[in-house]
Amino acid sequence: MKRVLVTGVAGFMGGHLAKKFLAEGDEVLGIDNLVGGYQENVPLGTQFIKADLNDFDSIVAFFSGIDVVVHSACTAYEGLSVFSPSIITRNTFQITANAVSASIAGGVKKFVNMSSMARYGTQKSLPFVEDMTPMPQDPYGIAKYASELLLANLSKVHDMKFVTVVPHNIIGPGQKYDDPYRNVASIMANRMLQGKQPIIYGSGNQKRCFSFMSDVVEPMSRICNTDVADGMTINIGPDEEFITINELARRIAKIISFQLDPIYLPERPQEVFHANCSANLARNLLDYRTTTSLDDGLSELVAWIEKRGPRKFNFHLPVEIRRESTPITWTTDLLNQ
Repeated sequence: MKRVLVTGVAGFMGGHLAKKFLAEGDEVLGIDNLVGGYQENVPLGTQFIKADLNDFDSIVAFFSGIDVVVHSACTAYEGLSVFSPSIITRNTFQITANAVSASIAGGVKKFVNMSSMARYGTQKSLPFVEDMTPMPQDPYGIAKYASELLLANLSKVHDMKFVTVVPHNIIGPGQKYDDPYRNVASIMANRMLQGKQPIIYGSGNQKRCFSFMSDVVEPMSRICNTDVADGMTINIGPDEEFITINELARRIAKIISFQLDPIYLPERPQEVFHANCSANLARNLLDYRTTTSLDDGLSELVAWIEKRGPRKFNFHLPVEIRRESTPITWTTDLLNQ
């Protein structure tokens, strides 16, 4: 048994990871400020601490005596970061600096950092592989990559084991689907279940891969329980089903039996057009494999939203920069219309 602290435990992945560690017999502590997640995501048996990682003095004591920190807390809003860079970078880079510092001060043995595919930006070739030079092109990606550099620097100075994991576009039950700023599959499903057409930015020919949550949880468990990836950056997610956003909308519509006629809006600034990560390193080191197809994962997501009931979108974060280029979905109530 180990003592695990999960930051962002009320978030989508944080909750699923805490549940996995509890099932393995670990003692689990979880920190969350409940801004970006659901309280119900915190599994029974977790020692829950409502706290803000930006307040170093209030959180540092909780990191004492912890074996592994899994840092999943983040305001993971890549598109919004171009228009709200202050809050996004503060709740991405600064909270990572605080969590790393508290971990070292508390004698944490290992720090597992969840980064983002946003670290890669636009590359000359696909798929993205771990030895590419990161070229983040929005504040969120910049903050994520800076967090990686800070973690590697301080971990080596202070002799703490670390791993940076790069998951991408995770879907599944527990995902915040009333969030207007992120989670494209959830936003689409939430609107279609209300009889509303999905909104697509740009042409819709942007391409992505989507990971079902359990296919991320399993390799994360292996990373936390072994030394196989220590000191490394490793992509975790499928690379087999690389589809356009238009195709994503078609698949969700088919599941819901919805007559699709998307609403197209101008493209969002700094959006990477094609983003796909190679999973080869994870396959070799972590026995990673895709066990849930995209269609099955989307079906589970839709069923979960249907069970809870579709919801109005909650504009819970401020838009700091309002200009002509700011998406009207974030400056008006269009998403709820």
